[in-house]
Amino acid sequence: MRKLLLASAAILGASGGLALAQPVSPNQGQVVAPYGAGPTYNNVSNSWGNASLDHGSAAAGGLSSYAYIGQGLYPKPTPGTVVIRLGGKVEADIGAVYSSLTNFGAFKSNPVFISSYMRLYPGFDGLSANGIRYGAQIELRENWQNGMTAGGNGLTAGTGAAAAPGIQSPSANTSAQTVMVRRAYTYVASDQAGIIRLGQGDGIVGLFDPCIFASQCFDAGVGVYQSALFGTWGAANAGGGGANNYPWLSQAGAEYGNNKIVYLSPQFFGFDIGFQYAPSMGNGYQNGATNLGLPNAPSTAVLSEGNINITSGTTSIRWYNQVGVGVRFDKAFGPVDVKAFGFYGHAMNEAIGTYTTTPIGTAGFRTVSTNAMHYDPLSYYLAGLAVTTAGLTAAIDYVGGRVDNQLNPTTTGGAPTSATVVGLTYLNGPWTAGTAVGWVDTQGSTNLTGISQRHQFEVAIGGNYRMAPGINLVAEYGYYQTHQGGFNFATNSASAATGGAYNDVKSNAFIFTTMLTW
Repeated sequence: MRKLLLASAAILGASGGLALAQPVSPNQGQVVAPYGAGPTYNNVSNSWGNASLDHGSAAAGGLSSYAYIGQGLYPKPTPGTVVIRLGGKVEADIGAVYSSLTNFGAFKSNPVFISSYMRLYPGFDGLSANGIRYGAQIELRENWQNGMTAGGNGLTAGTGAAAAPGIQSPSANTSAQTVMVRRAYTYVASDQAGIIRLGQGDGIVGLFDPCIFASQCFDAGVGVYQSALFGTWGAANAGGGGANNYPWLSQAGAEYGNNKIVYLSPQFFGFDIGFQYAPSMGNGYQNGATNLGLPNAPSTAVLSEGNINITSGTTSIRWYNQVGVGVRFDKAFGPVDVKAFGFYGHAMNEAIGTYTTTPIGTAGFRTVSTNAMHYDPLSYYLAGLAVTTAGLTAAIDYVGGRVDNQLNPTTTGGAPTSATVVGLTYLNGPWTAGTAVGWVDTQGSTNLTGISQRHQFEVAIGGNYRMAPGINLVAEYGYYQTHQGGFNFATNSASAATGGAYNDVKSNAFIFTTMLTW
């Protein structure tokens, strides 16, 4: 079998029209981009708009060079060829989470976890004879079913009564896992004109900040604030739901999960600019959701809230016509490298005929449903600065405006988001160490609009050791606290009766990870 595969590769390589990617040279080294293996989601030819972008200073070291986070891992295509890639990632973890809500009521949780997941990154890059770069990328991820009934909520269908767990063996658990498409886009680019990316993929924020400004580089892609430490392992109300405490958007699904068109210009004097547009929060094929995976079939869906492109209906929490513009600076001044970016985004939200504008209900708490509330259009901005010298990177990232957490609209009259994360990252040979500290103020519970807002504090510290190309050992500690007056995090509700209890939740967590990529 091995001889057959080698012979096939030789035949394809000799055809002149196809160049297969060869194994990474051990002396080249392999490092892990956040949530990917090397440049598999933001690859050599298209990450930064053009190949001539300033790649930092060897004298500055560390995160001065984008090569650290995977750029340059795969060979670039020569004129008239393509490079086919199949990257992958397997992460296996062991850790523990201790939270104010680890034990609540009749339920007690084992604080120790062992977990694993895989990701696959098929794609290719091509280069035409006249210098046009092009390609496509897919990201496949593992998905999980809740450990209860098939519905995932632990209730008997149609009755609302508690049910015995439906998944009662390890074999049943594995059969409940699925594979989902997280990114799927195409691109066309040239060094002179920049790049256009089309499909389900990163916007300007994700492309400008792969992990540097938000200080998420030091744990080899485990995730820092988007990892198991902050909600994925624990209950959503105890840990913030995994994403509830990460509003800075870079490498977040809320930023890259919808279909959009993105343009990045070439770099001039250290500056490049970007524009993006997305007509909806999802994929245009969702308008015909009953097509069951047949995008060319006539739609049988009626016009309703089930259509992703709805602009006027019964809820204003959904947004559309998202536009964004950003500028980035990346320049090395001898042993000091400076990176900075700024971004502004806006989106309209679905219009509704009737809604609630003032708090109502017992003791001033809203008791209305989500679709009866009114939300403002998205209007948000981000800015970041990172300075690297002698292998040490100091960075700061800020997001603010009329946005609630990760691209959720804010209720009319609700508090705006204001969140800052600062961090230090140090690289020395195979060792990387870092820390990040974040302060997050958002509206939080919509039922408390005009009454209180949510305050969150989080800190992470850790690092990784690259044993060999593609093998990383990671250790990380995280602390998380969330507070909102009048909100009960144990019951995930706001009420006069229980709002004073469990309105402040703390969580401590530790994780050790083996991260292997190819």
